Amino acid sequence: DWDKTFGGERDAWNSALKSAKNGPNILVATNTGGHVPSSTLESLLAVALTLRGANVHVMLCDEALPACLLCTVGFYPDHKQFVCYGPNRDACKGCYRPADRMYRHSGLTVHRFSELLLSKDRQDAEAVSTSLPFADIPGYTMDGLSLGEHALAGALRFYARGDLDGQKYAEPILRRYLKAAILTACATRRLLEKVKFECAVFNHGIYVPQGITGEVCRRMGVRVVNWNPAYRKRCFIFSHGDTYHHTLMSEPVARWQDIAWTPRMEAEVMDYLKSRWQGTNDWIWFHDQPEENLEAISRETGVDFSKPCIGMLTNVMWDAQLHYPANAFPNMLDWLLKTIDYFSKRPDLQLLIRVHPAEIRGMLPSQQLAVDEIKKAFPVLPPNVFLVPPESQVSTYAAMMACKAVIIYGTKTGVELASMGIPVIVAGEAWVRNKGFTRDAASVEDYFKLLDRLPSGHAMDEATIQRARKYAYHFFFRRMIPIDCMEPASGHSPFKLKLAGLNELAPGRSCGLDIVCDGILKGTDFIYPAEQG
Repeated sequence: DWDKTFGGERDAWNSALKSAKNGPNILVATNTGGHVPSSTLESLLAVALTLRGANVHVMLCDEALPACLLCTVGFYPDHKQFVCYGPNRDACKGCYRPADRMYRHSGLTVHRFSELLLSKDRQDAEAVSTSLPFADIPGYTMDGLSLGEHALAGALRFYARGDLDGQKYAEPILRRYLKAAILTACATRRLLEKVKFECAVFNHGIYVPQGITGEVCRRMGVRVVNWNPAYRKRCFIFSHGDTYHHTLMSEPVARWQDIAWTPRMEAEVMDYLKSRWQGTNDWIWFHDQPEENLEAISRETGVDFSKPCIGMLTNVMWDAQLHYPANAFPNMLDWLLKTIDYFSKRPDLQLLIRVHPAEIRGMLPSQQLAVDEIKKAFPVLPPNVFLVPPESQVSTYAAMMACKAVIIYGTKTGVELASMGIPVIVAGEAWVRNKGFTRDAASVEDYFKLLDRLPSGHAMDEATIQRARKYAYHFFFRRMIPIDCMEPASGHSPFKLKLAGLNELAPGRSCGLDIVCDGILKGTDFIYPAEQG
């Protein structure tokens, strides 16, 4: 509520707006404007950037798209209804209208999709999305933009699945996402032709529409900044150029490997990693009372921790299904099933598979469960393979700490386990890749060679463990930037804005907010100097 927050400071705000008109043009692309987490942080950034002299513009989807990332099977259990009407009869109204009311009173320049799109854009989007062969949609490009890839990611997110196999309405829903991707590309491109922006800031950087916004900006020479809520409360991750899913994999090790390591930093990161077992310092956690007793875990799972055991951690199969060149396997399910088959021939080892709790406890529960897929391929599990289902209260950390090594695909838990001295083998797009403290598989053949060396050959020495802890500190305390006025909340958003007045967002009031704004305006690194105490 703009007037409620800043109503008593309208003169000061109008003065800031006037002063910023000659500043650099910054696009805050709240494409899904009424989406509570996005609109909360991005409206805050709009104010903070204006107070620092930026001429902030906002881009809103005004009920113009036939599909977007807010559309899911949870909201549309009747898939046919979504095929027929899309989000325009319901989800759009709750998304666009609150954002429109908020920004209409802000004095900021607001651009709307329907004002940017021409009749020809709509006709072309309709023609392509209806005529392109279904099998060709994922690979579809327009002017070099990978629109089909983002359309497929959007449809997978809608279904909360890792593939579209067997879904009755998969084709018309994927076509909706392709049409939305084309319209987003046309609207974004026309805006960038109209206004010369220095930088565009928006949530996540993948799916429809944000993924396409990023593609167009990069193609047209506009700097991109993506953001996402971090794990720690009151913290956010910002990245230059692309979604953090990609940039954290390629981030130069020089940004953290030579930081002066102190006992305070060691204690701070280890205390936080221990708190992750219960999630007491995080926005989101998956267990209220995790079972940490190994005897109880052994009774529940059947695994014998007195014998060599290798842990395996899955991801949610539908999440962030984009192309990662570092993957040894084409997808997580292929990795999972081939790994079980491998261990069926290794009776000297036990394999303990912990299915990710977010499959059923996340904000978007998966419609393709790892347990079901495993049962299809292995009606009877090999006697040395044990499964912890997503609903189990078994502590992932306690179970994995009892293993000789842990195999991961893309989970962030690899950061924590390596910091605790547990050898980690990486098969997918985990952020610990290329950091110098994990074994990273470059191919399927390479992966199985790494497994052949188990249970020995992967011990971590003290120097490697310290390297892992340095990265954990960098990841959790330096890349996760605190923004003081964001507080934990309940309901549709994990966080809410708490401000006493406009001056709280001014330069010099919040180190974290200053770092974020400097990164957007000047291109400096999004790294918080937590090591300075």
